[in-house]
Amino acid sequence: MVQFFNNLTAKISNLIVQGASKRMSDKEFLEEEIRKWKNSPQRMMQIKGHLYYEGEHDILFRKRTVIGENGNLEEVENLPNNKIIDNQYGKLVSQKANYLLGQPFTIEGENKQYVELLKKIFNKKFMKTLKNAGKAALNGGIVWLYPYYNENGKLSFRTFPGYEVLPFWKDSEHTVLDLAVRVYLVLGYEGTQQVEIEKVEVYSLNGVHRYILDDGRLIPDVSENEEENLPYVQAVDSQSNISSMNWTKIPLIPLKYNETETPLLKRVKSLQDGINIMLSDFENNMQEDARNTILVLKNYDGTNLGEFRRNLATYGAVKVRYDGETKGGVETLEIQVNAENYKVILEIFKKAIIENGMGYDAKDDRLSGNPNQMNIQSMYSDIDLDANDMETELQAAFEEILWFVNAHLTNTGNGDFEDEEVTVIFNRDILINESEAIANCSASVGILSDETIVGQHPWVDDPQLEMNRLKKQKRDEQAEFERQQEYNPFKQQDSDGGVNEE
Repeated sequence: MVQFFNNLTAKISNLIVQGASKRMSDKEFLEEEIRKWKNSPQRMMQIKGHLYYEGEHDILFRKRTVIGENGNLEEVENLPNNKIIDNQYGKLVSQKANYLLGQPFTIEGENKQYVELLKKIFNKKFMKTLKNAGKAALNGGIVWLYPYYNENGKLSFRTFPGYEVLPFWKDSEHTVLDLAVRVYLVLGYEGTQQVEIEKVEVYSLNGVHRYILDDGRLIPDVSENEEENLPYVQAVDSQSNISSMNWTKIPLIPLKYNETETPLLKRVKSLQDGINIMLSDFENNMQEDARNTILVLKNYDGTNLGEFRRNLATYGAVKVRYDGETKGGVETLEIQVNAENYKVILEIFKKAIIENGMGYDAKDDRLSGNPNQMNIQSMYSDIDLDANDMETELQAAFEEILWFVNAHLTNTGNGDFEDEEVTVIFNRDILINESEAIANCSASVGILSDETIVGQHPWVDDPQLEMNRLKKQKRDEQAEFERQQEYNPFKQQDSDGGVNEE
């Protein structure tokens, strides 16, 4: 522990105020930074993003209020209080993640051996992890990819949401990680009572340092391990000797939604809340059937309004006085709920959430009939621009991912590919006019290479695989042609020893 904090001093000394009368210790510094970060507006918005995606919206905590006797709002419990959620935000997140990451990405490079090794690592499981990471990046502005070795000794990846990780950056652009603190909850027991335990993991070049956060204080977590400091990698040789190793980089790779790490919810939260409120208020008004009519009482034969309401609800009738000149009765004032007003407002909000969230409307009028490719591209223009920003961040993240993959391949004896160049191509899931695209591919024969044309064909997901299939098909056709020529019964020898066909 002493060694860790001695190493930490050099890392964070530039963040500690110099010249103070009493300088805080490194441990106190981390405790204070964690305390401020846990309640920061940025982290609260990250948590909100994940909650809104799962359908936990602020409308669920809404209370019905009326103006009280003193003019202030007071909560009432005898009014309908519907809490309807139309999760357009969740739809927007899934739409954007699937648009960029829904299709398998393609790896291209000159070294075919290297490309094949990468395909084994970036398998379907990794692509699923990457798509889920894309959703988490949209919800939190940033998500962290953690490379590790599983129980079978295979290189794997898992994600940490942005609200769990407090990063310390070396630069203002947030490109080089100096230190990271992960805070997360686990369930444990104190006797027979289940409790939540707040765990803390500090990631540095020396490994992972584990603590428990108890009332804001860091306490070494040695309940499960003899040492609080664990290496990133442990290897076992044939004699069952265990070797501990650490990466030369901190194994936390940031995947950002954008360069400012701003969650998508921050753009559209007010619009999503507005949609929920409009739908809830509309149903509230529909259920307040007895209150849509304001009753005007004249000489009511009762003691109070509560009794009147009960008699009206129970018997459907009330008693009024009608004696001499004093005439009793009940008159009504009707309040009309105009459904068209709600419909118009909802349409405005839904269109605004698509525009501000930079998505697309699958029910756009431009898709009616037989849309051409220009109309389709126009409909996708906003989501395409936003995807460009996200792809830029993902390409930068892949450079870090490939660093760990290359180190893994070297350490496992598969070869040194540090200087090899590969390109990761994200195949966007865009609606296209297939007939028009296929016609354009056919018209490009003789102008562009077959590989380029195949790569643009709408039915092809893996251009290299399709090119290999075409080559095999041509070889098979040539072999079949030669076989037929060899066994052609209509061939005969000519006078010069040649072969003629009758």
